[in-house]
Amino acid sequence: MNKLYAILLLMCLFASADAQYTQSVRGVIVDKETKNPLINAVVSVSSLNPAIGTVSDESGNYILTNVPAGKHTIVINNVGYQPVTLTNILITSAKEVLLNIEMEESASNMQEVEVKARKERVNEMAIVSAKTFDVQETERYAGSRADPARMASNFAGVQGADDSRNDIIIRGNSPQGVLWRLEDVDIPNPNHFAVPGTTGGPVSMLNNKTLANSDFFTGAFPAEYGNSTAGVFDLKMRNGNNKRHELTGQIGFLGTELAAEGPLSKKSGASYLFTYRYSTLKLFEGLNIKIGTNSVPNYQDAALKLNFPIGKKSNLSLFGIGGLSKIDLIVSKLTEQPEELYGESDRDQYFYSNTGIAGVSFHHLINKSTYTKIVVAQSVNEIGSHHDKVFRNADHKVDSLKHVLGYTFNTKTTTAHWYLNKKLSARSVLKIGIVNNYYQVNMVDSSRQYPPTRQDWQHRINYKGGTDLMQAYLQYKYRPTDALTLIAGVHGQYLTHNQDGVIEPRIGMRWRVSSSGVLTAGYGLHSQIQQLYQYYAHLPQNTRNTMHNYNVGFTRSHHMVAGYEHIFSKVMRVRTELYYQYLFNVPIENITGSSFSGLNQGASFSRVFPGALVNNGAGYNYGIELTIEKSFDKNFYVLVTGSVFDSKAIGNDGVYRNTDYNTRFASNLLAGYEPRIGKNSVLLTGVKVTYAGGRLYSPPDITASNALGDLVVIESQRNTLKFPDYFRADMKFGIRINAQKFTHELAVDLVNIFGIKNILSLTYNADLAAQGAYPFVKNYQLGFLPLFYYRIDFGSGKNK
Repeated sequence: MNKLYAILLLMCLFASADAQYTQSVRGVIVDKETKNPLINAVVSVSSLNPAIGTVSDESGNYILTNVPAGKHTIVINNVGYQPVTLTNILITSAKEVLLNIEMEESASNMQEVEVKARKERVNEMAIVSAKTFDVQETERYAGSRADPARMASNFAGVQGADDSRNDIIIRGNSPQGVLWRLEDVDIPNPNHFAVPGTTGGPVSMLNNKTLANSDFFTGAFPAEYGNSTAGVFDLKMRNGNNKRHELTGQIGFLGTELAAEGPLSKKSGASYLFTYRYSTLKLFEGLNIKIGTNSVPNYQDAALKLNFPIGKKSNLSLFGIGGLSKIDLIVSKLTEQPEELYGESDRDQYFYSNTGIAGVSFHHLINKSTYTKIVVAQSVNEIGSHHDKVFRNADHKVDSLKHVLGYTFNTKTTTAHWYLNKKLSARSVLKIGIVNNYYQVNMVDSSRQYPPTRQDWQHRINYKGGTDLMQAYLQYKYRPTDALTLIAGVHGQYLTHNQDGVIEPRIGMRWRVSSSGVLTAGYGLHSQIQQLYQYYAHLPQNTRNTMHNYNVGFTRSHHMVAGYEHIFSKVMRVRTELYYQYLFNVPIENITGSSFSGLNQGASFSRVFPGALVNNGAGYNYGIELTIEKSFDKNFYVLVTGSVFDSKAIGNDGVYRNTDYNTRFASNLLAGYEPRIGKNSVLLTGVKVTYAGGRLYSPPDITASNALGDLVVIESQRNTLKFPDYFRADMKFGIRINAQKFTHELAVDLVNIFGIKNILSLTYNADLAAQGAYPFVKNYQLGFLPLFYYRIDFGSGKNK
């Protein structure tokens, strides 16, 4: 580590002598509701004195040349449209900055109303409980690991107190309730080592180098989103540079990466964007750094986007992402009790998870007020595992191995999304659409895990077939004035295999009550299907066609949100939101006295096979959130987020209990200082502190656990105990150096710098039980973890 600090210091000294470098900024300016190009829009870099400016041409194209490297503010003005201000736009010497701008037409004749928002949300209907996911922040914030999901944990209302996984837990909801979207289509879990029934994992297969700014919703989301009860992460891929070729190479502890982009045809404007990453976690093994497992995870992922403009009115794009992951958790070769964060300590586990998504998107301008888009995608998700139980003698030596579990879950999903957007006037917009997800599954699962003496196999799934989730929506946006925006819509969805259907109203309001204050409010009724494998599971004593949960209906949820934002200055703002969610039709076990609730699934490396379920359960979440933000200005930024909440669920025992995610509070403090070194380089520093309530757990039933050979809790006392509160501090140090056609970035992210031993869970240990000792052990989260990377960007051609 001392050598790394020395390298950083030498690079700082080298950077201070560099000459000034510049770069160009270009893009297309369009009407936000119609996507038609805007002519004669004025674009200027207001952070320079004198300012650099230009105007858009008849196709909406603009270019700013000779913009000095650094962070700048860009302002766009056009007659009849609300001004747009983009702050903290990073300019480097290696790569051009491509900024496509959408402007909203003024609803009144007053043209001098300035929108002070730091950044525009991508979705024009996003006005309530919506945050903008900024790609730069995944690299700026300490501890984010360039992971969109981990970056989202910095938002108010999102819990991020699990070092082993990046599950997005929103407002006390299960992470199962989160919908992932990419390029306007629903996608499966986009994480490596993904377990069926989850939406998170240890490592994301999303590469932030391919992503554009996107929207993240935490409640009462617009009518175009269905099949979710918690939140939506609506990701967009950016287009590659269509004028010149650019390359990025990166090496670090989390992977070796290569990214390339450039024109396929400069005449037509066609472009490509490609990334590939291969894991290098084996470096940790050589440095004796604990990563939560004694095994070395292997993973690789890639992403691709090809974009083809077709004349002036149409655009065709092909896109895809894919990831392969594999890990062999071998404990039989160990001579001491393992500290295993990602598996179980009494068995060898062989696990793989492969996911691929490929799609085609077509966008067409019908006329000056209407456009349409259709996206068709195919996704494949393959997950499998093989477990061998390890039996040891009193000396902890291996006595025998027994095959106890095997499964393969393969799911192919064909998704189509079509919508039509019509701008009726400067005040109103109508959007209608259809979404269809057809799932084809081939699932097999057999177990003889419990009790350890069991010899016969219990078959739990053996199904091959399909089902179709059909959705349709209509939403209407109305702005009587520039200060007031109203959104109303309706969403419907229907699941074919059990003929369950729902109609859901949505409504939202955003009112700028003054030049510095904004009120928001919203309501939505939302529904979600159950995990596919639970529909097709059967009890071991039944035949494979007797699927006891085949007809379980949607989980449903009412969302109510109210918020206020006060803007103190161009760089300082405070936001707060109050929310209440009532969940109903929640699956619970049809067993008297059972405290099981479907709301307590989705945040572990285990699958859940409940008994017969009925939609008689309920739950609620309510709380308040606060965000204090000082955006990047004068070389530093500060972000404080916090939430206080309560989350309860009721099972068949008729008692409202804490959900697994009811940690009561979560808070983050992020700050960074990035001073310039010389004319072209920047010192990168950042800190993040997370403090959250401890995880809940249930008292174990020792007698029942020993009899089964696994953890059995006391049903009547579910989630009545709590681990100590979670605390973690991360720091980041680095430097960015601009050179002719190149940009270098070297940094180290120090995760959990104090090495705090936060408790993750309580598990059963068969070896301790065999010795007559207390059979339960506490599993601890990651200790100190240094993450180093070096990145180099290169741009061909002459900088302008």
